Amino acid sequence: MRIIQLLQKPQLRGAEIFACQLSNHLMKKGHEVLVVTIFKGDSQLPFNGRLICLDRPLSKRFFDFKGWKKFNNIISEFNPDIIQANAADTLKFAISSKIIYGWKIPIVFRNANKMGDFITSKIKWRLNNFYVSRVAYVISVSKECEKDFTKTFSYPQEKISTVEIGVEVQQLGGIPHDLQNIFERGPVITHIGGFVPEKNHEGLINIFNGNLKKFPETQLLLMGKGNLERKIRSKVNELGIQRNVHFLGYRNDVLDVLHHSKAFVMPSLIEGLPAVILEAMYCETPVVAYNVGGIGEVVVQRETGWLVEKNNETTFQGYLDEILNGNENILEIVRTAKNMISDKFLNTQIAERFAKCYFEVLKS
Repeated sequence: MRIIQLLQKPQLRGAEIFACQLSNHLMKKGHEVLVVTIFKGDSQLPFNGRLICLDRPLSKRFFDFKGWKKFNNIISEFNPDIIQANAADTLKFAISSKIIYGWKIPIVFRNANKMGDFITSKIKWRLNNFYVSRVAYVISVSKECEKDFTKTFSYPQEKISTVEIGVEVQQLGGIPHDLQNIFERGPVITHIGGFVPEKNHEGLINIFNGNLKKFPETQLLLMGKGNLERKIRSKVNELGIQRNVHFLGYRNDVLDVLHHSKAFVMPSLIEGLPAVILEAMYCETPVVAYNVGGIGEVVVQRETGWLVEKNNETTFQGYLDEILNGNENILEIVRTAKNMISDKFLNTQIAERFAKCYFEVLKS
């Protein structure tokens, strides 16, 4: 099978990283995979095969005839059986190219979020419904996201299924050299996510600031980039906690950092099923997260982690305090979570499920 994975841009974000990891495993299983990115980016993607960067400007994201033509030319040359669009901009791009140039390759949409949470007007719904109605199949990241997608677009149940995100098996290393001094200061709490409203960095800083009153040596690592980073830096400075909060940008040693962290936190307001939660579990790091999107499908309260109702900062902080105090059940909880990942969420298993969906699309 010949597959094109269409990504937004070369960036070390969950959707792009997972699509590349998935592609590597699909190639190991004998499929031919080409990764195509639309917009300009500044990162090296973890893909072992052929990658084409179209380097299209973001200003052309809605009307890009030159980009659509370039993609059409790639399709003519590569002759794929399936095209997977990963995230909303890639779906618009692929469908627009297909309409203008008339190619017939089926498009599979990777639904990685609760799209209903982002559609706030009839115009947005009509636009998204126009693109969604033209895909051959939808692979959702969680059951909750699948249910939301079906309800939002009245989408036929026989054309959608859930295949979760996966984790790469890898050797866990020591504390990264450049972070050694931070880990020596006190217990480390880690958050990974772009600086966008739905990741709720402001709420996280409120929680962490309260936590510091009991555990003043605790350190918070923030990995990711985004437009709100400057605003969050200002908030940290206003609170006078800049010695305890560290902005790390993108990194390639995420699992090593997680492995040595005291806890991983995710107070997101909107989510699908983020890979970083599964990676933290793989590293046997305690997870505290808001119960949004598909998170509750893997974070089971006091069985595989600590689950908090959205915006309940007091309870979130209390669970963090509990972990930092060394609750006696922590070891059992993180081991249960690690076993769940090994049983269900390794990328070798996930790739097989994606391939099965592709074959079903081609058969139909």
